[in-house]
Amino acid sequence: MLAAAAVAFCSFASPAAAEPHSTSARVRIVTIRYRAHDGVARRAYVVLPAWYGRHNDPPIPLVISPHGRGVTALANAALWGHLPARGGFAVVSPAGEGRILQLYSWGSPGQISDLARMPTIVHLALPWLHVNQHRVYAVGGSMGGQEVLLLLARHPHLLAGVAAFDSVTQFALQYHHFTRVPCDEACLNTWNGPVGRSLQQLARIEVGGSPKTDEAGYAERSPYTYARAIADSCVPLELWWSLKDRIVTDQSLQSGKLFTRIRELNPRAPVTAFVGEWSHSIEMTPQAQLPAALTLFGLLPADRTVLLAATQIIPAAQHTCGKAPISVSPESG
Repeated sequence: MLAAAAVAFCSFASPAAAEPHSTSARVRIVTIRYRAHDGVARRAYVVLPAWYGRHNDPPIPLVISPHGRGVTALANAALWGHLPARGGFAVVSPAGEGRILQLYSWGSPGQISDLARMPTIVHLALPWLHVNQHRVYAVGGSMGGQEVLLLLARHPHLLAGVAAFDSVTQFALQYHHFTRVPCDEACLNTWNGPVGRSLQQLARIEVGGSPKTDEAGYAERSPYTYARAIADSCVPLELWWSLKDRIVTDQSLQSGKLFTRIRELNPRAPVTAFVGEWSHSIEMTPQAQLPAALTLFGLLPADRTVLLAATQIIPAAQHTCGKAPISVSPESG
């Protein structure tokens, strides 16, 4: 999984480290390379409007999008479809690097530090890509949602807005609930038994123990631990969660509990909740609610009807401490 690990790279990235990956009529994906917090060479994929390049390079917004658990960075980049072309923004999807594991970083402090370096990494690798430093966003689902919330907590001044879908916010609770993750016959064969037990084993490897033996390690990777920092950041935040999530179960105790705590700590925090009944993270796609989430940040033009599939919307306070997303109706859409 350490693709190109034997190749020599510079500290962050360089123009020579960039290479085109794919091109479509509307977007293209450029592969760049960077060194993670532990010195390991990793890739990141930058999704750009096809028209953007060396000779047509205005400052554009950048979205940092960490991948979900077990999902590759390239697959996460592909989730964005043609949306960067519609909105005129860039997306960077880094491969990631946990304390031990790569596809299961689960909010490792080093991984969060790497995410915070992404605007610099992109600039060094693609000096012709001019990022609007006032419009850097973070969007992620599942483990990616966990990590964008931790990024917000630790680097609030970096971000203009965050959208987190079906996120883990209490990692110790999720560890115990891993055994609830459905696993059919193909899953049992792939994981050589119930996937939940394997996920618990991976978590112990990545964190360094179980919640019983390393309570602080799990708290460090839990956005709920940093509810005060998130509430005080005054950065516009969208929390999306499903009441029928079978992967991050009991979302009322995950995203829901974080939302409630943020509002308790700072009633003027610019946080909006979207509650629905979708399958895990399915709403973070161009065919579902990702366009709505981006439109509310002004990343997509509001020239189309925004269909909100949430059964409940809890809008931000009328007078927030920061710039709230475009106002939404509390009615379901």
